[in-house]
Amino acid sequence: MDHPTNPGPGAIDVSRRRWLRGLSAATLAAGGGVAVAPKARAQTTKTKAHIVIAGSGLGGIAVANRLSRMLDGARITIVDAKQEHNYQPGYTLVATGIWPVEKVRDRNADYLPAGVEWVQEMVAEFDPEANAVVTTGGKRIAYDYLVVATGLHLDYAQIEGMDVAAIGTHGLGSVYASPQSALATWRAMDAFRQQGGHAVMTLPAGPLKCAGAPLKMTFLVADRLRQAGTLGKSHVDFFTGLPTDTVFGVKVVNDNVIERWDAMGVERHHLNKLVAVDIGARQATFATPEGERTEVGYDFLHVVPPMRATDAVKKSALAWKEGPMAPGGWLEVDKVTLRHQRYPNVFGVGDINGTPRGKTAATVKKSAPIVAHNLVEVIAGREPDDKFDGYTSCPLIVREGSAMLIEFDYDGKLTPSLPMIEPLQESYMAWLMKYRMLKPAYVAVLKGRV
Repeated sequence: MDHPTNPGPGAIDVSRRRWLRGLSAATLAAGGGVAVAPKARAQTTKTKAHIVIAGSGLGGIAVANRLSRMLDGARITIVDAKQEHNYQPGYTLVATGIWPVEKVRDRNADYLPAGVEWVQEMVAEFDPEANAVVTTGGKRIAYDYLVVATGLHLDYAQIEGMDVAAIGTHGLGSVYASPQSALATWRAMDAFRQQGGHAVMTLPAGPLKCAGAPLKMTFLVADRLRQAGTLGKSHVDFFTGLPTDTVFGVKVVNDNVIERWDAMGVERHHLNKLVAVDIGARQATFATPEGERTEVGYDFLHVVPPMRATDAVKKSALAWKEGPMAPGGWLEVDKVTLRHQRYPNVFGVGDINGTPRGKTAATVKKSAPIVAHNLVEVIAGREPDDKFDGYTSCPLIVREGSAMLIEFDYDGKLTPSLPMIEPLQESYMAWLMKYRMLKPAYVAVLKGRV
């Protein structure tokens, strides 16, 4: 299927190309809207320590690349069965017809540092008392230090009747599951926009990765309807398990989005959790905290599943045992040092961390260097001294060709990194960063260069 032509990036004259190269350099230098990383120590640390990294997503590989340069003599082992590396921040671009799916698919082998051992199995069990992990194939791997970078679990099973394999059919979409699901979501959205009708967008309560994705999908489904000339005979509903007047965890951003949706006619339904779907009948069922259930018919449904820790972490001694992060089984790390609070030779990076914020690629951009640095400090017999502030970033697309670049910390304070971009003002420049520049910045993070 052809992908729509974007305004601007398709035909760029020489002077504009020079401007883009300059902005790209500034983006990488400033972190690309993904914050400036702390500098690693210039000298290497000699050690015979064995470091196991569970997971080969952005966080796991970024830390591996950094440690391979910061340590002299260490043994580094990555445990993960995944062969394909996916650029997950690009899923919304695929799911809305802006990017081809090939742009989010790469090979993990192309990014692993030389000399790192790759055990191509998943971690089935963590045994931190014995300093070991057990793989799905039954291998028991001892470690001196552990970095948990497993990512999280998309809990589609909480939604009765949901079938990931059916995404793309019967008006069913879900951007999160895989590149294939993102592409299938675009097929469903493209068919829907031709005729118009009733779009039902969803958002669960609780921690989730890229909390801006459900908002982007809502903006973009309306934009696709507008482009097709069918918006006037369509209606977009947004159902969320969050409380009244809440769709995003940072108030100034939340209020900005709600104001835009109110002007667009997007109707919100709060404290309504998606609990079931009848795919063939195109019926979604929502439940309130009191147990009241409502069936809603749709022409297009975007499913955002509840999210939790992976089983291996959730069922282990590494998970939070009390507090707000305990029900999801998230990794119990100190939110500042990202070191485990009960096992001092364990660190966490990425979506698995049980911290108040921070399940985006931009979070890894800021935190992976901190984890690598703090781990080296511990190996050297020192205390971790780099501090993570909860940095999170969301290039929030409001329509094709325009976006807001939202950056914030643990306290919900806006922390813009590029002075030419106002966080709450939509701009073509913020769009251009998302569309063209953040993938190269991501690869630089993956290789441990920034």
